[in-house]
Amino acid sequence: MNRKLITAAISFLLLFSFGCKMGKKPKEKVDDQKPNIMVIMTDDMGYSDLGCYGGEISTPNIDKLASEGVRFTQFYNASRCCPTRASLMTGLYQHRVGLQVNGHSLSQESITIPEALKKEGYQTGMSGKWHLSQTYEKENLQEHMKWIANQADFSDFAPLETYPSNRGFDEMYGIIWGVANYFDPFSLVHNEEPIEEVSEDFYVTDFISDKAVDLIDQFSENENPFFLYVAHQAPHWPLHALEKDVAKYKGVYDDGWDALRQSRYQRMVELGLVGPETAPNSWNESGRSWDEVEDKAWEASHMEAHAAMLDRVDQGVGRIIEKLKEKGEFDNTLIMVLSDNGGSPERVKRPGFDRPAETRDGRKISYQNDGYETPWEETTFAGIGAAWAGAVNTPFRYWKVASHHGGIATPFIVHWPKGLKLKPGSINKKIVGHVMDIMPTCLDVAGVEYQDSVRGIDIPELDGKSLLPVIKGQEWEGHDAIFWEHAKRKAIRRGDWKLVAWRGFEWELYNLKEDLTETNNLAGQYLERVKEMAELWHEYADEVGYDPDAKGPTH
Repeated sequence: MNRKLITAAISFLLLFSFGCKMGKKPKEKVDDQKPNIMVIMTDDMGYSDLGCYGGEISTPNIDKLASEGVRFTQFYNASRCCPTRASLMTGLYQHRVGLQVNGHSLSQESITIPEALKKEGYQTGMSGKWHLSQTYEKENLQEHMKWIANQADFSDFAPLETYPSNRGFDEMYGIIWGVANYFDPFSLVHNEEPIEEVSEDFYVTDFISDKAVDLIDQFSENENPFFLYVAHQAPHWPLHALEKDVAKYKGVYDDGWDALRQSRYQRMVELGLVGPETAPNSWNESGRSWDEVEDKAWEASHMEAHAAMLDRVDQGVGRIIEKLKEKGEFDNTLIMVLSDNGGSPERVKRPGFDRPAETRDGRKISYQNDGYETPWEETTFAGIGAAWAGAVNTPFRYWKVASHHGGIATPFIVHWPKGLKLKPGSINKKIVGHVMDIMPTCLDVAGVEYQDSVRGIDIPELDGKSLLPVIKGQEWEGHDAIFWEHAKRKAIRRGDWKLVAWRGFEWELYNLKEDLTETNNLAGQYLERVKEMAELWHEYADEVGYDPDAKGPTH
């Protein structure tokens, strides 16, 4: 062959190779590539807040995931922020991993999803709220108030070994504590390093979404799959929202919580999520009537802010989806969407522990005892209150912390174009799952075996069960029984029967096959069943070391 032709050919090959390396095309995926896994969790979201679960709030991006994936109607959490996060991260009941006697601190005698997946080469990232580190109040109250207002730097926000970056996450951007100012959050970090200053237009919901997008960008440059945990703070109080988002909901809630509960229930029936025969619309446990409210506009403004906060979460989900598609990752990413508990009845009366008295620049923050005009500004720490919480949790009774369904039932959406074998847009009313099932599902999907020890310490066997058979359209063994306890609210579900008690009250018994919304207490008719199920609950409590006198976690 002519030497000039050979030289030209070599030059072409070198230029082609260089061009491939420099190009911005998405990386090619082989057929047997392990999937990426993403968990998107909201905080204090009502069961019927999402459009795809009957809500009027604009959530088109999450709704699209539901229309292309599957919705579950009998999926559960642990009724409060940190217990749910502990079960999700470990696949264990929260009592086994320190979420009773140790406040918020996740026990070292456990392995987290990212710790396990890293052994199979997964890249691991998190953006959002951690709330699984031990947090302490400063001895000097004045110093403590300055600290949580970002006016002083006294120490790490919690023991560093409990930070997410030391529990398996390669990269973490978010807040360590459980409550924060959305415009200037306390305990904001990148891995172990505090993020000491934020921009004037900072808003933590956007920060969480933007960092998730950045991590997808970063991880997609590597051939290894990734696990991404997007743990939103919204719509947890304070009801900090962007005014342009609030404006979209002006007047939407002027008819009040009674009307909202009815309209949402009707949409849920139309969507096929519930039916009056097996899930009648229960009552609002707040006992408050909208007709008796004097300042209706003020009350409605709280729900406007709540809706705006979720609207902003969904906008971020849209950017995340767009980035996955841009990088060629969307079809082989298993996405799971849920809430850590039901809507919250909390309206905090005063500053303290995790609630600052001032902003960083010294402006006074108003609480319920002070009175305030608008709930969504930085100088207000407001909550929606029990009556609105009773509405956003339609069709269930009660709210966050309760072991009735208003506290523990969560929307649960699974989306995975390449792996899901269920009919897109279907609603699964049969599977009874729990947030502790997410950990074994992640392991199963990634082909990782659960360890029986970590850091030289034996750890409990998984309480959760992999949902991969469900995702693949196969038979699923399921749970013989599921147990709950938080702040002395307790429950057990076995088959279609549920035994539940509010703090200090007698056991109630419900047949969930006929009464998913817990409206007809059958305890007086089935005394033997109550006794048997109560004994099972106490056996569970003894097994996990439940201490009724221990001070449990908050928020």
